[in-house]
Amino acid sequence: MALELGGIHHLTAITAQAAKNVDFYTRVLGMRLIKKTVNQDDVSAYHLFYGDGIASPGADLTFFDWPAAPNKRGNHEVGRTGLRVRSEDNLVWWKQHLAAHDIASGNIKERAGHLSLDFEDPEGQRFRIVADPNAGESHPWAKSPIPAEHQILGLGPITMSVPDLARTATVLTNVMNMREVRTYPAREKHGEIHVFEMGPGGAAAELHVEVNPSLPQARQGAGGVHHVAFRTPDPDEFAQWVRRATAAGLRTSGEVERYYFKSLYFREPNGILFEIATDGPGFTADEPLETLGERLALPPFLEPRRAEIEAGLKPI
Repeated sequence: MALELGGIHHLTAITAQAAKNVDFYTRVLGMRLIKKTVNQDDVSAYHLFYGDGIASPGADLTFFDWPAAPNKRGNHEVGRTGLRVRSEDNLVWWKQHLAAHDIASGNIKERAGHLSLDFEDPEGQRFRIVADPNAGESHPWAKSPIPAEHQILGLGPITMSVPDLARTATVLTNVMNMREVRTYPAREKHGEIHVFEMGPGGAAAELHVEVNPSLPQARQGAGGVHHVAFRTPDPDEFAQWVRRATAAGLRTSGEVERYYFKSLYFREPNGILFEIATDGPGFTADEPLETLGERLALPPFLEPRRAEIEAGLKPI
């Protein structure tokens, strides 16, 4: 059987306002803060993880807290993040809910084969709420201010922008074993979006690649995306991905132990940072499920520096 990715694992974005970020994503979007930790490569910054009630892989939206200038939109970046719900009724509810919190949103309409609703967070992070009637079981968070039936199920699709498709498509299909399944016009017919799917397919396992050479070069910052991660189930398949990426000539990080999962990082040919991450061991590796996100969690290799790290962080 061919090696396949299981879909979107998580997406990591950038915020310059950690406290406001927590308020928006837990209160307005109703997601659970499943892990409050630090960027393992820059312990002066929080790394905040939001997810569903049981911290499922594929439902993680995460943020690095950096004092960055606002993101400049354009090519060579992930430009829009999908958040899945189950039905059109959910989209109608979310449009009304966002309006009640003074968050503007677009029209509910079909985009790339999915009925969806676009909006931005207060820092300009771009989202698309997608109706996914084929979604599997849900795991609502009991303490969410959002009714269980309307809560976000998980991530996907993810949309990225590049000026040229050819080399990126080669990596997606020949190295990452994705399948190109359809195309559709972008931005009122300026440019084109190519849809690649992985593993089981469906909204949770789609990467949309917008191709438009006229877009300016993006500049990463607050309100933008740092990287997107894809799922692999276990260490054995992860090791196969490490060998496959190396054999393809990609410059990779090699295996990186993140404690909550193993990670492999590399940039696709248009410079967008990709990660392949294992589904486990997960966020209950150091905290009980019942109290996830309530205290600063540090992996064992950072625990001896807890006092120093906590002293350098602003309380949130």
